Amino acid sequence: MTAVLTDIVDEIKHLKARENATLLAHYYQDGEIQELADFNGDSLSLARAATQVKTGTIVFCGVHFMAETAKILNPSKRVLMPDLDAGCSLADSCPAPKLARYQEMLRLNGRKFHTVTYINSTAAVKALSDWVVTSGNAQDIIKRVPEEYEILFVPDRHLGQYLQEVTGRTMILWNGSCMVHEIFSVGDLLALKRKLPRALTIAHPECPANIREHSEFVGGTEAMVRYVDKIAEPTDFLVATEANMLWQLEHKVPRHRYHPVPGITCACNKCPHMGRNTLEKLRDCLATGRPEVVWQPEFDRAKEVLQRSLLR
Repeated sequence: MTAVLTDIVDEIKHLKARENATLLAHYYQDGEIQELADFNGDSLSLARAATQVKTGTIVFCGVHFMAETAKILNPSKRVLMPDLDAGCSLADSCPAPKLARYQEMLRLNGRKFHTVTYINSTAAVKALSDWVVTSGNAQDIIKRVPEEYEILFVPDRHLGQYLQEVTGRTMILWNGSCMVHEIFSVGDLLALKRKLPRALTIAHPECPANIREHSEFVGGTEAMVRYVDKIAEPTDFLVATEANMLWQLEHKVPRHRYHPVPGITCACNKCPHMGRNTLEKLRDCLATGRPEVVWQPEFDRAKEVLQRSLLR
């Protein structure tokens, strides 16, 4: 680490103590941010961790819907985010007004359904939902939907397809996808498999079917950590998710070797939205108390759904 970065890290540690702040960071953040965090995790574990925070301030290094979720579950706490423009292509793919119109059309056609929404969505969309799921708890939530109801699954069609396969429940799928997981190259994955014939491929369920079908394991980021940890023999893993996940895997289970599956246009896939959070922005948001996630009218309804889905 350069002297400049060391100085910024020292500033962040000082400001975190001064502001009585807890730093939460998603696995897709750069390693230098994950190293500073009080808690790293996937969307489900971070949402649950946020409810256990004792400090008056939460600083969330992730994307906007995650910081929204932390605020919704902790109305009395100050929630800061290094860059409010750190968005999500999945959340953008499902605007609340469009979802509301589609739900009304289904009802007018006599369809009885529950709306099951991936956590990668805005609070306004969560407020229109019956359930909110993460890749870690989706199968359990699907089991809680009565059989007499159809399932409208939004916004990720690839995760929805995967859940149809593993649960046997037919779903009405919204046509959304993650810009990172959508562009993994199946040709490059197969080339890597030829180069490393004993390697095992682990893929996030947001990946398209042509990546999942060539994978030995499909699961969310927490599930990936558990899977590789169960394998005692040092092994090569081809990892089909956001490339910063390799930092977490290397730190938690260092006996293995991890290789990023390339995207169509790049050697590895990094989320540009996650990348908007930098050490400099983290320092500045602690120093100024901005940007802050403030309470919105739709948070009240979203809170009910989130608590029922993630905390009970």
